[in-house]
Formats: sequence, C-alpha cells, structure tokens
Amino acid sequence: MDLGIKGLRVLVTAGAGGIGLKVAEAFTSEGASVYTCDIDPSALDALGKAHPGIGSSVCDVSDRTAVAKLFDEAIKTLGGLDCLVNNAGIAGPTGPVHEIDPEQWDRCLEVCLTGQFNCARLAVAHLRRSSNPSIINLSSAAGRFGFPNRSPYAAAKWGVVGFTKTLSMELGQYGIRCNAILPGTVEGKRIRDVIEAKAKIAGRAASEVQDDWLAKASIREMIQPEQLADMILFLASTRGRTLSGQAISIDGDLQALL
Repeated sequence: MDLGIKGLRVLVTAGAGGIGLKVAEAFTSEGASVYTCDIDPSALDALGKAHPGIGSSVCDVSDRTAVAKLFDEAIKTLGGLDCLVNNAGIAGPTGPVHEIDPEQWDRCLEVCLTGQFNCARLAVAHLRRSSNPSIINLSSAAGRFGFPNRSPYAAAKWGVVGFTKTLSMELGQYGIRCNAILPGTVEGKRIRDVIEAKAKIAGRAASEVQDDWLAKASIREMIQPEQLADMILFLASTRGRTLSGQAISIDGDLQALL
C-alpha cells in the first residue's frame, strides 16, 4: 500500500534502537525524511553507518535545553516538520510503591511524560505550517491498566493518554492530529528486563511470568516493534486524516497486566 508519505518530515525521539529504530526505518522505507535522537552516542553512530540518510543527534528529552537544541538541528536538517513521534521512554524501577526510590520515580516521569511535553510544545509552531501535521505519542498497556510493582511507569503512561487527548482538543483547530499508541508486551530488551525484575520479586522463573502475561491476552504472542511502526505510519499519512484523540491498543486484546 502506498501511504503517500514520500517527503514527509519526521522527528522520532529515541530512534537509535528498539521501537524507535523500527519506526525510523519504516518511515525511511516509505520515502520520508527522518531525524532522530538518542542518549546513546554509540547507538547513533551505528545508526548513521546503517542509515546515512537519517539525521541524528544526542538528546535527553527530559533536558529542555537539549530538546531546544534538538529542534534547531532537526528543523534545519528537515526544512520543517510534519510529524513528531514521541517515542523516548525508560522502564523505570520495579517494586512496591513504598519501596520506590523517589529519585527513580521522578526520573521515570521526567523522561516518559515530561519529555513528551518538552518536545510537543516546540513542535506545534512548525506543525502549524504543515499540510499534513500529526503527533504520535507512545504510551503503553500500562496506560490502560493497573500495573503492580510498576507504579512510576504506569503513572507516566496514563499521563501520556491524558496529554494526548488534551493535545488533540487544543490542536485540532490547526489540523494537527494527536494520537497515542498503547503497546502490549513488545519483544525487546526492555520488556525482558522488566519480566526478569518482576520474576525476581515473585521468586519465579521469568518464563513463567511471561507465560502468565500472555495468558491475559486473546492473541498470546509477543508484539513485534514493526507492528507499532505500521500503525504509526498509517496515522501519519493522509489516510489517517480524521483519526485524532485516540488511544490505540496494539496488544493482542490484553485484559490485564500482572
């Protein structure tokens, strides 16, 4: 399917690995112009060698000065902005709420929620000049369910949904579409680390915890990052021109998080 996004100017945060890399690659394969950032310089070096056409720079999205510099560099490289994909996030700590280190709580919300605000607020002026503007925020199934022993992450991801719906209401007058993606159990290092941490707390094998998670879904398989990229590209295309304010679950019909 030709999505008609050739030449679309896209900024993807945390695009040197994981979900962000698959999103950046997918946009590039459709002829979009992509700029990305990451906190890992070595990962960005590897990205540059594999995809020399993707512009990139080091940025921690929780740092407003760094985000301002990122936008200066991205807009200069892309010549404008049509789509912001707020992908950057961290797993945060695992443990009961009364044992969570307050600094780890703060850090999780700073990156996963405030980082999206830091980017969105600077994107608006540029998106208003686009003929096909959109913002896609990465939330999580943890933004729809309670998530025991993962309170900072769940709080941040619920916040992303509220932020997204409010952005949609505020920015619709400018034709800017705003949607959130809520992935389920996505294959990758981050979820493996979370499963290991939760298994340790429960005194169980990681494979047992994973099986229990998947048993809560109708489609009992891990979500592939490419599936998220496919939906994000659709939302950024004109085929998704009336989709806004939505929290779209890609989770195999997950019913709960454990």
